[in-house]
Amino acid sequence: MSQSDFWNDNAAANRAMQELKTLKGDVDPFESGLKKFQDIKELAEISKDDAAFLEHVGQELKILEKETAVLEVKTLLGGEFDKNNAILSINAGAGGTESCDWAQMLLRMYTRCAENKGFKVHILDILPGEEAGIKNVTLHVEGEMVYGLLKSEKGVHRLVRISPFDSNKRRHTSFASVDLIPEIEDDIEVEIKPDDLRIDIYRSSGPGGQSVNTTDSAVRITHLSSGIVVQCQNERSQLQNRQSAMKVLKARLYEKKCKEQDDKMAVEYGQKQKIEWGSQIRSYVMHPYSMVKDHRTDAETGHVLKVMDGDLDMFIEAYLKFMKLHPEAK
Repeated sequence: MSQSDFWNDNAAANRAMQELKTLKGDVDPFESGLKKFQDIKELAEISKDDAAFLEHVGQELKILEKETAVLEVKTLLGGEFDKNNAILSINAGAGGTESCDWAQMLLRMYTRCAENKGFKVHILDILPGEEAGIKNVTLHVEGEMVYGLLKSEKGVHRLVRISPFDSNKRRHTSFASVDLIPEIEDDIEVEIKPDDLRIDIYRSSGPGGQSVNTTDSAVRITHLSSGIVVQCQNERSQLQNRQSAMKVLKARLYEKKCKEQDDKMAVEYGQKQKIEWGSQIRSYVMHPYSMVKDHRTDAETGHVLKVMDGDLDMFIEAYLKFMKLHPEAK
């Protein structure tokens, strides 16, 4: 960075700055924690006969324990794409309005989770349900270690509750799937031939009102040879929608390429499951009792509303620790 020509290439300079920020984010908390531990140890030796002072030392130790737990999680994020931003998709399963409402609940949960962690969330595409909720949504999530932290969420999520859409107040089970792929960096080459693309322009859909888009700005891109279809409609500009859709297409093509050529990446991404009973990775039960349980790690809590408000740390940590012990698991 001290070289005179460092800023001649802005893209390379920004990558170097981001790498420096990431490395400092790894090293600085460790050095700070080590210093804090040494200070606490010295205080404990000095104040071993002072009960009030020892209580203060105990409080400082609890704070350090929490900070160390955060560091421990970071040591589990060493995957090839763990540091990348992510593209997260939610799709309602069979079940009509009930499943569409569940998909919207998951959208709120992940949005709140991202906000709690300081991530930025941008909706690329969303398809509302016919009566309520959403049929599917695609999000771009930006922040530090986004893919590594959220990869625990990929799979089928099951909800059990008394349906607000059932006049007889019966218990319903709904399913929605969550898919996650890492955003691919610009320096990773993915060949996309212009002749292999079909680009359709259409008017953005939505509930209407004053803010409805009245221009043909939505973009759908079909990659003919692979059959992959991506779309984006939430930007005002057709150019912005096209750029966002191409970003998603590039990530999906790279994912496909890795699945075909590299067994390691096949384990990384896993296989998509049917959005139905028996394939769920996590269950959210609101009736007849309250519980959220992850079926891969057996992590569970009775605080359903807290989880639905975006507190997923317990399940993220449990999954990362589980994958470290069982790397062959999908």
